[in-house]
Amino acid sequence: MYLKGIATSSGIAIGKVYKLEQPNIVISEGTGDPQQELQILENALAKTISDIEQIKVRASATLAPEELAIFDAHLMMAQDPEYKDQIVGMIKDGSKADQATKTVSDMMVGMFESMDDAYFKERAADIKDVSFRLLCNILGLNIPDLTAIDEEVVIVAEEMTPSDTAQLNKKYSLGFVTEIGGKTSHAAIMAVALGLPAVVGCTGIMSSCKHGDKIILDAKEGDVIIDPTEEQLKEYEEKRVRFLEEKAALQVLLDKPSITLDGHQVELVANIGSPKDMDNVIANGAEGVGLYRTEFLYMESTEDFPSEEEQFKAYKVVLERAEGKRIVVRTLDIGGDKKLPYFEFDPEMNPFLGYRAIRLCLDRKDIFKTQVRALLRASVYGKLAIMFPMIATIDEFKAAKQFVLDTKEELKAEGVEVSDNIEIGMMVEIPASAVLADEFAKYADFFSIGTNDLIQYSMAADRMSEKVAYLYQPLNPSILRLIKMTIDGAHSQGRWCGMCGEMGGDPMAAPVLLGLGLDEFSMSATKILPTRKIITSLNKAEMEDLANKALKCHTESEVSELVKSVLKG
Repeated sequence: MYLKGIATSSGIAIGKVYKLEQPNIVISEGTGDPQQELQILENALAKTISDIEQIKVRASATLAPEELAIFDAHLMMAQDPEYKDQIVGMIKDGSKADQATKTVSDMMVGMFESMDDAYFKERAADIKDVSFRLLCNILGLNIPDLTAIDEEVVIVAEEMTPSDTAQLNKKYSLGFVTEIGGKTSHAAIMAVALGLPAVVGCTGIMSSCKHGDKIILDAKEGDVIIDPTEEQLKEYEEKRVRFLEEKAALQVLLDKPSITLDGHQVELVANIGSPKDMDNVIANGAEGVGLYRTEFLYMESTEDFPSEEEQFKAYKVVLERAEGKRIVVRTLDIGGDKKLPYFEFDPEMNPFLGYRAIRLCLDRKDIFKTQVRALLRASVYGKLAIMFPMIATIDEFKAAKQFVLDTKEELKAEGVEVSDNIEIGMMVEIPASAVLADEFAKYADFFSIGTNDLIQYSMAADRMSEKVAYLYQPLNPSILRLIKMTIDGAHSQGRWCGMCGEMGGDPMAAPVLLGLGLDEFSMSATKILPTRKIITSLNKAEMEDLANKALKCHTESEVSELVKSVLKG
């Protein structure tokens, strides 16, 4: 039987089916005795914390430290006093423990799932995962233990939770396929990080197989074959060997510079959200960090804004581990889809276009100063670049830059050492700043193009809306022209220009971006080596010709055909 899904982590897996069937949760009805329900909650929370700790210990035998970090996030969630207090409040009002847990968890999951940033969508998966375990413990249901698998299998599941993927022993887990999920689902992201072949969104897979069935997983094409023929087994075994050979060949590029055939060098750097992500940055040969999303520090804090000292320690770790490579830190980008439990935003008709990011920081300089002081104090430990998000006007940028410079003088007056080599730049994610890039470049040390927002603002289309998702077109000639204006504007003043949106790590975009003159490509760490392979196989002069042709195209599909002809060649 042949099924089709979404390929998310390349590879070929051939093995037996391990069908992961989770317990079915049925929420009780009616009201409960508060004292009794509070005790049920306490017992279930204690067991949930114990379960996670035990899973972490078992998983530590096979997983790297950065992969084990998921369990620390889950423990933090299970021990979060605000999460517990909200559940307790509902129980005291008459809800049963399972009802209250479900309501509070669904509310938190909904908040994070509505966010535009894939990194923060992962948090929704964490909440869903921990609350599922807590509900099972409240209701006395058993959860399958994936660490007990002791033979080579392909996992087949309705959905893979973060703890499911983190429990996988790579010695025995050849890959996985899920009924639901997309390219930005947590399972997909974890599969890439773990290097496991994975296909998600494979409708019908759960009803089409049983434990022990033979299965082929082609995570390059998204193909799944159940009960394959001998001919198919032979064909895919040969494909698997070729894929592994190609993957091994990428390791040769680990410490190599990203230089084209005709000698043009670019930088391939990584996007991170916390200090623990530096393990992946180093393991994948990134040449620095092009986007450190500092808002995760604020969202992990549950009661108040993170202190100057907390932030300083996080920035110091990242700068030290980079060993002299540039770290581009984006200042607080909160608002719009990113809310904080301890800070209330006024209701807005369109929060994505409202009081957020640099607009909030320039208004609430008390919040901004804490972060800027922490960054400046950490600057002596590495090569720091500070980047402001959501800049729309030159006056905004000048005000933000001056605030940093004034804070620097305050620190020096206090006797605090601050680096004299800090770059101060901006994200280009608003069409107005792209159009005026040549003027912005007179004040900014660098640009980093945030394509996720630049595209949706340019196309007037929310990329999270399925009905207008077709308008999310990175290779649309109109978007390419805005990118060219930005790059040319930077270069006109001797500045460098990077890109930290999803487009920066898109293989289809690499040839065109190279031709347009992009200096720095920032992406998920696991995309570094595949992108380096593409860059080192291209000729810069030829890509300039390609880019000029792309700029004259009328549609994204025309540009895609041009790029495909280059990549196939």
